[in-house]
Amino acid sequence: MYQIPDPNQVFPNEYKTSCFIKNVVKAPNISIGDYTYYDDAVDPTGFEKNNVLFNYPEFGDHLIIGKFCAIACGTKFIMGPANHRISSVTTYPFHVFGGAWQENTPPHLDQLPRKGDIVIGNDVWIGRECVIMPGVKIGDGAIVAACSVVAKDIPPYTVFGGNPARLIKQRFDEELTGLLLQLCWWDLEPEELVKILPLLCDPDLEKVKKAIKERLTQSQ
Repeated sequence: MYQIPDPNQVFPNEYKTSCFIKNVVKAPNISIGDYTYYDDAVDPTGFEKNNVLFNYPEFGDHLIIGKFCAIACGTKFIMGPANHRISSVTTYPFHVFGGAWQENTPPHLDQLPRKGDIVIGNDVWIGRECVIMPGVKIGDGAIVAACSVVAKDIPPYTVFGGNPARLIKQRFDEELTGLLLQLCWWDLEPEELVKILPLLCDPDLEKVKKAIKERLTQSQ
């Protein structure tokens, strides 16, 4: 019988700096997959309060993060209500200050541009102090360099960095990328995943390609 880390534990190891954040987030519009962790030496369990900013579920957008993601300290997810009205001559949010200003302006949330959900795939590594803007989609296996500002979508298995974040390189060739997207190893049962961990951590990518092809053929 394998001794497998429990995805329902808040702290998966003795260091207590990495937190499986699905177990501490309560907002109804935030969904986080198993084994995704946030690392912070000061307050890892404060992810929802400290790292998901301007989150008002009634606005209607969502933050969706897949499985096995590694989110480094200081990364911020900026939700839609952080925006200001940009369809008029002023961006100033008069309505939120009450009084006659409120009486003479439309409801604040109704005026804001809607960028949609933030969706982070599986096995995504986001470096320290990154900022993820509203409506952004980051594909499976992507890497975001530290201190990047992500304002546009990032394809699977690419490395992006900078402000605004731009493509630095493809992680793998098209063939291996396609095979990994077919494999979807993050959806395997825990016992099955243990068996292929040596393959997932093997730097011999040609060997990895061959093994994945064999596995996919056998499963057809």
